[in-house]
Amino acid sequence: MWRRTFATVGDRASSRALKDKRWDALVIGGGHNGLTAAAYLARGGLSVAVLERRHVIGGAAVTEELVPGFKFSRCSYVQSLLRPAVIKELELGRHGLKLLPLNPSSFTPCLDGRYLMLGSDEELTHTEISKFSKRDADAYPRYENQLENFCKFVDPLFDSPPPETFQEISSFSDRIRDKSRRSVFWARCLRRALDLGQNDMVNFMELLLSPASKVLNKWFETDVLKATLATNAVIGSMGSVHTPGSGYVLLHHVMGQTDGALGIWSYVEGGMGSVSSAIGNAAREAGAQIITNAEVSQLMLDEYGRAKGVLLADGSEVHSSIVLSNATPYRTFMELVPEDVLPDEFLQSVKNADYTSGTTKINVAVDRLPSFQSCKLNYPHAGPQHRGSIFISSESMEEIGSACQDAVNGVPSRRPFMEMTIPSVLDKTIAPPGKHVVNLFTQYTPYKPSDGSWMDPVYRKSYADKCFSLIDEYCPGFSSSVIGYDMLTPPDLEREIGLTGTHFCGTYEYDYTRIFHHDY
Repeated sequence: MWRRTFATVGDRASSRALKDKRWDALVIGGGHNGLTAAAYLARGGLSVAVLERRHVIGGAAVTEELVPGFKFSRCSYVQSLLRPAVIKELELGRHGLKLLPLNPSSFTPCLDGRYLMLGSDEELTHTEISKFSKRDADAYPRYENQLENFCKFVDPLFDSPPPETFQEISSFSDRIRDKSRRSVFWARCLRRALDLGQNDMVNFMELLLSPASKVLNKWFETDVLKATLATNAVIGSMGSVHTPGSGYVLLHHVMGQTDGALGIWSYVEGGMGSVSSAIGNAAREAGAQIITNAEVSQLMLDEYGRAKGVLLADGSEVHSSIVLSNATPYRTFMELVPEDVLPDEFLQSVKNADYTSGTTKINVAVDRLPSFQSCKLNYPHAGPQHRGSIFISSESMEEIGSACQDAVNGVPSRRPFMEMTIPSVLDKTIAPPGKHVVNLFTQYTPYKPSDGSWMDPVYRKSYADKCFSLIDEYCPGFSSSVIGYDMLTPPDLEREIGLTGTHFCGTYEYDYTRIFHHDY
């Protein structure tokens, strides 16, 4: 497979300039959050450099040509949670961001010859659900309305400063300001809770704490409808639909928006790397420098424990009094910060955080559009069944639960459930004419399977073949359409992309950013 692995002349020149200057701020990692931080800091007048370990920026929001002629969103694959304020303030549309809404939003084929299609068209959705249950079709608008009300309650909090307590605040006036800032945050939350009302607040707390299965069983009776909605609650995790707290993620997946439309997900023209590219262009325009092939090995501190720069893997030093990290908390605090600096209690919290994910991402190049046995709609080319998320092996919550239990027992799911997307149906820039890019977000796969090793090519191929064969049950001939594929198992995601424990759910639009200055 073709892949760019070399540094350009421009990279080398930028690298030299990097080391000859003292920067106002350094950003470790060129994921989309690191690039966003760099853009805002540069717009504020600071000199900023972004240090990216790989040859390409984007982190998990990246586009790569892994099969000649086919461009894959290698990790994250759809967009919705990128904050509207960021899109507007950084003028990402002007910098190349073009969103392609998924409509219909989902298609779930069934082995008995039926299918369920959901989308923003209320009449279509009502008709589709009515094929299974008139009661559920009538309940669905009420369910969505409740989630939308909860979204309106939560959404403003995402743009608010978090109520963090700063360590080692010395002056009385700083302590007062810190307490005032936190009081304002919690007062805002209380006002919004009062606006929501007691009954809805009880329902909201139930959603936050309950398993997705409990929430969905309360609303609906149709297996395929509940399973289609439940996939949103467990996507990217090692939890099942019966895991307490998974109900909240149902809300999480209707919380975003595309071009102002709430709950609408979208492809990005050119792949998810176009998100990072647009943010990177905004950062460069503001004056930030973005350096690839620049791996940071350690944070440098002065005798007072304050950041003074970073040490690169090649042994060179880059100096700055502010360092932000777009790496995961584990990578940042356990590996980059020197030993005996951070409190043991804090390090234990970071070390014991659960980063596990059961995801294996398979990016497939195919020579023809998949044809679903259950959906023979009369379209000359792509139909509505191809445009959104396609859920394979997701006909009941029990089926998803069984797939999860296999991984809990240490083996990849015997019948993995998959979210299939075919972005080339809407995006003509990522595949040759007549051919297509297929993304498979598959679950559940343990990090260290008990029946083999992801390092074994035969074992890896057996999992990919199992996924393709399962798709064949719904799309006869899919396996024979495969030209080539790239597979990222949990260890691959950690090693290549830098995702500790492989959790990138994605990875849709957020990583972790930490700042080092005078305090930790």
